[in-house]
Amino acid sequence: MNRACVLVFAGLDPSGGAGIQADITAIGAFGAHALPIVTTLTVQDNDRVYAVHPVDADIIRRQAEALMAKLRISAVKVGIVGSRENAQAIADQVRALRVKNPGLPLVLDPVLASGHGDRLSRDNAVAALEPLRSLATVITPNIPEAAALCGGAVNPQQQGAMLLKDCPNVLIKGGHGEGEIVINHWFKQGVERCWSLPRLPGSFHGTGCTLASAIAALLATGSSMEQAIARAQVWCHSTLEQSYAIADGQRIPHRCALEEIA
Repeated sequence: MNRACVLVFAGLDPSGGAGIQADITAIGAFGAHALPIVTTLTVQDNDRVYAVHPVDADIIRRQAEALMAKLRISAVKVGIVGSRENAQAIADQVRALRVKNPGLPLVLDPVLASGHGDRLSRDNAVAALEPLRSLATVITPNIPEAAALCGGAVNPQQQGAMLLKDCPNVLIKGGHGEGEIVINHWFKQGVERCWSLPRLPGSFHGTGCTLASAIAALLATGSSMEQAIARAQVWCHSTLEQSYAIADGQRIPHRCALEEIA
């Protein structure tokens, strides 16, 4: 049987810690195969982003069409889009895929800025994502991203209610919160579930990419949404526990050498 494929749209991180490289390794860890399409070239290290150069939207469209014509796509994961034009091109391809597979899951990681607040889009990052928000099966913002997407609202329940207007599943990640426990909130209509994980010392590069891609891989290989969110969090936390340094500053999640956690 062919391996489940996840079509990935994300930025290229030359430090190797986040973006498309994180997506490829996380998806592979769960037995799926990543089909990586680079949306943005960045100038960055493991701490800061110094420049963002979106790839031409027509190239993104043509790459996706070539893959879609040959391969069966079992899930889509979107990270940095780089521009509104890129987001629109991706949205067009998702709609085309759903003609044949209406239930195709789309995991949207709404990466708006680096951990230091460096911009990651040529346009307004929130506005750039607009074509994709109503197509997402699950959106995975961290606390600052959720606030930005919700016009400044900071209460997780308010954020969840607002984001559910566009998307049937919302996972608000608590890594940017305070205290010794990280609390992640999952919302769907009429349901709220929370997971609590011990906060680890230090800071990490590519955590959001790692978690969102793990969710996409699990959905692609047949897990339910709740199963995918729960398992991906446990695995992602393990990658942080075993993270490694490549320089001073943010550490890299150890995605490659870990066995899949049941």
